[in-house]
Amino acid sequence: MRLTGALGGFVARRLLRLALILITVSAVAFTLAKLSPIDPIDAYLGPAIARVGAEQRALIAQAWGLDQPAAMQFARWAGRILSGDLGWSVTFNAPVSDVLRERLGATLALTGTAWLLSGLLGFALGVLAGAFEGSWLDRVIRVYAYVLASTPTFWLAILLLVVFSVQLRWTPVCCAGPIGVLPGEITLLDRLRHLALPLATLSLLGVSQIALHTRAKMAEILRSDFALFALAQGASRMDIALRHGARNAALPAVTVLFASIGEIFGGSVLAEQVFAFPGLGRATVEAGLRGDVPLLLAITLLTTAIVSSGNTVADLLYRVLDPRIGTERGVTGIDVA
Repeated sequence: MRLTGALGGFVARRLLRLALILITVSAVAFTLAKLSPIDPIDAYLGPAIARVGAEQRALIAQAWGLDQPAAMQFARWAGRILSGDLGWSVTFNAPVSDVLRERLGATLALTGTAWLLSGLLGFALGVLAGAFEGSWLDRVIRVYAYVLASTPTFWLAILLLVVFSVQLRWTPVCCAGPIGVLPGEITLLDRLRHLALPLATLSLLGVSQIALHTRAKMAEILRSDFALFALAQGASRMDIALRHGARNAALPAVTVLFASIGEIFGGSVLAEQVFAFPGLGRATVEAGLRGDVPLLLAITLLTTAIVSSGNTVADLLYRVLDPRIGTERGVTGIDVA
């Protein structure tokens, strides 16, 4: 009962912190959008700007509420958010909620799968590297992880695009489905083929941190007294790593995995832009170029909520799997005695 109550208090504090973070992020994002040199009206008019007079511009500004002070615009937007109205996107000429609903599925399919694959691959490589510390296998995995950790997302995306789409012609060049085909007529195989390169880009880049953290933990475990005793009894390093090390190394790996959600979402912005993948990342770039403040703010709040929730889940799992964490830090008040 005390454990359940402590975890409930922990979740309540995290929800309160999430609310404060969302308020702060929305205020900062709104301020940055207002300081942007891109004029929303000019971006909306495009080539027709030369044929639009000052009176027509004033009418557009009045219709969008841009003639009001910035503080009043923010208060008006916040009031609509609290009532469930996310506003209107001038970029897609549709309600922001519809744009998010349409694009969120594609982004979650991409980032969610990449997040899971990078976690599994990174953990497996980390276990192998730590089990055979100092070997050629360990050196190869470390070089791979260090190189990917410093590789820009857009560079790897362009490299994969040039090799597999342009030269080898194994994968499509862009989009989430064949061009000219209605969404309802796109087969699962076509969706997987178009998802392959963006998924490979994000998965390969997400491996490095998990692999290096798991390797360090695994190497520490295999240098412990019980591992040395097992080796003296004739057990192999791989057997010790799988039977004992993997279980102990899984806890920090889970924490790093959930903490990497923000990096996956950040990388998806560049990957979706390179592959013209119709997700939230590409919508963010288009909204930024058009000065579409309502859509930008909605995407910012959504990604902030997802990333913060991922970090909360990681901390919660850490405390559930090892209650001593909460007691030692004096955070949850869990009495393990």
